[in-house]
Amino acid sequence: MSAKALAKRSDLFPSVFNEFFQPWNEWFDNSKGDLWGNVLSVPAVNIVEAKDAYKVSLAIPGIKKDDFNINVEGNMLTISSETKEEKEEKDEKFTRKEYNYSSFSRSFTLPEGVMQDKIAAKYEDGVLKLTLPKTEETRKIPAKHIAVK
Repeated sequence: MSAKALAKRSDLFPSVFNEFFQPWNEWFDNSKGDLWGNVLSVPAVNIVEAKDAYKVSLAIPGIKKDDFNINVEGNMLTISSETKEEKEEKDEKFTRKEYNYSSFSRSFTLPEGVMQDKIAAKYEDGVLKLTLPKTEETRKIPAKHIAVK
C-alpha cells in the first residue's frame, strides 16, 4: 500500500472515531478551560519565607471573605471557597433563571515549625493573605548554602 493511500486510510479512522466519541470528547476536553459551561480555575498562589513567618497569597477577586473556608488538619492547610448565585428575571411573557456556581480548593503541606494556632488570614483587594508564624526554634535555624556540583 502506498504512503498516500495509507495516509488517506488513516484519515478515515480518526474521523469515524471522533464522530462516535464526540459527546464524550466534548464533555472531557478541557482545552477550552471549561467543563459543562463552568470555568475551571485554581487561584494563583505565592509563598514567601520571611525570617519569622511564611506568607501565602492567593489572587481570588470577586469573592466575599465569608465565602472562604480555611482549615488545618494535621500538617495539611486547606483553603477553599464555594459560591452560589441565583438570578431571576420575570416579565409578562417569560421567566428566566440563571445560576452561577464557582468553587476551588487548594491544600498545602505545612512545613515543620509552623505555629498552627497562630495562623492568620486577611482578605483585601481580591487577595487572600495568610501568615503562618514560625516557632522560636525554627527562627533560630540559620540559612544554609548548598553548592552545586
